Amino acid sequence: MSTHSFDQYDITPTVSNIVTALKFKEPTEIQHKVLPPFLRGESVIARSHTGSGKTHAYLLPIFNRLVPDRKVQAVVTAPTRELAMQIHEEVKKSLQASGFGEEVKAKLVVGGSDKYRMMEQLKKTPPQIVVGTPGRILDMTKEGALDLSDAKTFILDEADLMVDLGFIEDVDQILIRMKEDLQVGVFSATIPERLQPFLKKYLQSPVYIETDMKQLAPESMEHRLVELKHKEPADVIIEISKAIQPYLAIIFTNGKDEADKLAAELTSRGIKPGLIHGGLSPRERKRVLKDLKELRFQYIVATDLASRGIDIQGVSHVINAQMPKETEFYLHRVGRTARAGLEGTAINLYKDSDLPLIEKLKGKGLTFNFYEVKKGEWREAKDYRRRENREKQENEMEKKAKQLVRKPKKVKPGYKKKMKYKADKNYKQMKRESYRKGKK
Repeated sequence: MSTHSFDQYDITPTVSNIVTALKFKEPTEIQHKVLPPFLRGESVIARSHTGSGKTHAYLLPIFNRLVPDRKVQAVVTAPTRELAMQIHEEVKKSLQASGFGEEVKAKLVVGGSDKYRMMEQLKKTPPQIVVGTPGRILDMTKEGALDLSDAKTFILDEADLMVDLGFIEDVDQILIRMKEDLQVGVFSATIPERLQPFLKKYLQSPVYIETDMKQLAPESMEHRLVELKHKEPADVIIEISKAIQPYLAIIFTNGKDEADKLAAELTSRGIKPGLIHGGLSPRERKRVLKDLKELRFQYIVATDLASRGIDIQGVSHVINAQMPKETEFYLHRVGRTARAGLEGTAINLYKDSDLPLIEKLKGKGLTFNFYEVKKGEWREAKDYRRRENREKQENEMEKKAKQLVRKPKKVKPGYKKKMKYKADKNYKQMKRESYRKGKK
């Protein structure tokens, strides 16, 4: 049990009010590691996962140094509108609990709303905290509606997703308009190589923090492996749908083209799923999320955008139509379910090329069970390692069977055919003996 408390940090009465109002009992691991250096004004690079409490790991220090002023003091960027909206909601809750009243304001700066109306609002009432997506924040800065030159803190949330979605250039353009001695907080599940030039450019002697990534997968989750066996993912998912009754199942693919294709194939086979990926327009994504809240979908096909960039409630099953390339992405995907102590199931359609990833995940402490679905029912399947061992054993048997056949001293026409016949005969006999021994 943790012995840490928020009282041990150098926090103001304002932050104490927030902690009390939000009923935080003790800091999470990421909060305990980030708060001391961030409260001191140091820049931080933190590897953390969804649901770890990282949002308040940077929000509490922001509020700790916040003062009533008509200048922007902190900028928080997120890769998607939905994630920015979630962060903004947390900022508003903290503001209500802080005691600042109407003296301090936070503004959500994202696309999908009237640009010119937003410009007027920002000029009329400058916020102290800006939360938004890089593109729209940069747009407002270029238009002169936002002055970020006096901001003390800049947050890059879900940094690896920023890189994947191509927003890091917009972030760079925002930062060159800000002060040099800026405190920067970078929060990411992974630190991709493409992020390194950015980190070296804007963070001087940052504190590097890493949480225990092994704790990502909920203990109440079951991880099932279903071999594709040259079948189409859509066909296997249709079979799986006959064996489960999900409240809501997210079906993950590795890209938007694959998501579009799978959604169309499932629709043609009788399942009408929702669809979420980065290629949808803001209006389409808003409509899908609204339909989800109204329980109009039982299945939704999504890319990794939904595993971190969008908060989807009530997920009972995660189906990986395609296994991700890295362990962290798997853990983010399955983290969509088994929340708040509830049970959840991750169903993974795998091929031989996915076996190295599965072994890595096992090394992180995950346990996988092998299944197949026949006639709408789950049946236990053989562990792929048993199959590998069998194939290895059969190959060795075949090799030994050939070695037992001696090449004749005098070679006659058709000798190769005769040798192959004898080798096959030896192999079959060895298999029969192996089978008899296995039954004893």
